[in-house]
Amino acid sequence: MTNDGPILFVNAHYYPDIAATAHHLTDLAERMAASGSAVEICTSRGKYVAGKMQIAEHEVRNGVTIRRVRSTTHGRGSIVGRLLDYSSFHIQALRATLGSRKYRGIVFLTTPPLLSFIGWLGRVLRGRRYAIWSMDLHPEAEVAAGMLRRTSPLGRLLFWANGRGYRGADFVIALGPYMRERILAQGTKTDRIAIVPVWVDGDEITPTPRAENPLVRELGLEGKFVVAYIGNAGLAHDFDDLLDAMKELRDNERIYFLFIGDGPQRARIESFAAQHEIKNFSYRNYYPRERINSVYGLADVHVVTLGAPFVGIAIPTKCYVSMATARPVLFVGPERSETASAINDAKGGAVVDPALPDADVRIAEQLREWSEDPAESAAVGARGRAHVLAHFGRDANCAAIESIITKHWGGR
Repeated sequence: MTNDGPILFVNAHYYPDIAATAHHLTDLAERMAASGSAVEICTSRGKYVAGKMQIAEHEVRNGVTIRRVRSTTHGRGSIVGRLLDYSSFHIQALRATLGSRKYRGIVFLTTPPLLSFIGWLGRVLRGRRYAIWSMDLHPEAEVAAGMLRRTSPLGRLLFWANGRGYRGADFVIALGPYMRERILAQGTKTDRIAIVPVWVDGDEITPTPRAENPLVRELGLEGKFVVAYIGNAGLAHDFDDLLDAMKELRDNERIYFLFIGDGPQRARIESFAAQHEIKNFSYRNYYPRERINSVYGLADVHVVTLGAPFVGIAIPTKCYVSMATARPVLFVGPERSETASAINDAKGGAVVDPALPDADVRIAEQLREWSEDPAESAAVGARGRAHVLAHFGRDANCAAIESIITKHWGGR
C-alpha cells in the first residue's frame, strides 16, 4: 500500500460526456487536482446516449490524467447493447484495478452496475484499497423496474456480487439517508457509510432572465410559460400523472410543456402527446454541458419525477440544478424521499405524491397558479436557489468527499 500515490476514479462517463455522473466526477477530480492530489480517471469513450466520442484516449485536463479505455459503444437504445457496453468496460476496469500502477486507493462509481465487485476482486487478488461512490443502486433498480426477480438464480448471483463489493469497501459514499438505509440493508457496516449529496455549481447555474436567453427565440418560446422536464426519461421516472395533467392543460395557450433529453420513455411520451393532440408540447435532444445554463434557464417551472419503488435507489440530481435556476420545482413522487425533503425544506416548489388521489388534477392546478402569479413563482424560486446553494454547493460537498478520502487513505 502507498499513501502518496494517485487516486484512481473508475466510471464509464467523464468530461465531455453529458451524463450527470460525468459532471460530478469531473467537478470532484479537478478540485482534488487543484488542491494538490494526483488524480487519474479510467473511463470509456462511449457517449451516454450512443456512439463514440472523437476524443483523445489519453490526456491531462486541468491537472487530471484521463485514460479512455476501449469498450463497445452501443449506447442505451437496447438491453443487449447496454449489456455489451457494461461487460467490455468491466474487463477494462478490472485490468486497471489489477495493473502494476500503485494507487493510494481506487474509487468506483456505479456506472456500469457491479463495478463494486471489480473493486472486491482487486482487493482479494492484489490487495487493492477501494471505495464506492454510490450514485445509484443496482441490481435494486432492475428489481424495482420489474426487469429482474430478486429470488431468481440471476438475481441471487447479482445481489451476492454487489453485496460483496459494498461490504468489502473501505468506505461507501451515499447520496442521501434513504439510499443509506438501503446500503445498510445489504450488510455494509454503519461506520463505513458517509452521506454526501450531489451538488450544483452556483456560478455555472445562474438565474438567467428569459429575455436574455438565446434559446427562447431559437425554440419559439416567446410569451410562453414553460414547464420543462430536462434529462433522462428513464424507467425510474413516473410520468403517468404528469401526462394526464398535460392532457388537461392542452388548450391552455400560455402553458407550454418542453422535454429535453432522451431515454426509454421518450417514445411513450411523444406517442401520448400525439394521440391526445397536445400541441403545447415538444421534445428536444440533449444539449452539451456548455449550454446547460441556457437550457435550464428556459423553464418557468422545472418538473422532476421518481417512481415510488425507486426511493433510495435513484436520486434525481436534476432537482438541485433546477432549484439553482431560481425557478419553482414540481416534484411528482413520494413524500418520503431525498428529493421531496430538499424541496419541502427549501419551500422551493411543490411535491405531488401520486399515492394520493387526483394527482393529475393537483399538478394542473399548481401549474395554473404559478403561471398566473409571477411574483409568487419568483419568490418560490428564490427560496429554492438560496437553499440549494447553502446545502448542495459544489465546493463544500467536494471538500467533504476529499476529506473522507484523506481520512481513510492518508494525505496527498
